[in-house]
Amino acid sequence: MSNRSLRGMRIGSHSMETDEGVDFAPRLQAYYDCPNGHTIILPFSVEAEVPVVWECRCGEEALLRDASKPEPKATKPPRTHWDMLLERRTMKELEELFDERLELLRAGKLRRSA
Repeated sequence: MSNRSLRGMRIGSHSMETDEGVDFAPRLQAYYDCPNGHTIILPFSVEAEVPVVWECRCGEEALLRDASKPEPKATKPPRTHWDMLLERRTMKELEELFDERLELLRAGKLRRSA
């Protein structure tokens, strides 16, 4: 037994299952056209909701054939630090704080930042 090595299948590299007797789900092919001239063909289940837009390999948005471009979603403008500050304080409060800090700075009680 020491002269012989045990041989077997590589685990995970080969499947013992076959496709015999398997009924695949009905599918359809969706064709997407990229503005750079690329065509993408993707299989989808008949029951699946096919997206109107798909990202192409070049990074552009490819549109489903015979579909109209979807309306862009309305987004809120980004909030800045100033907007968030104004949500917490009024302009009068900010001016009072500014004056207090200026007085402390001029009196030498605050160090200037470099």
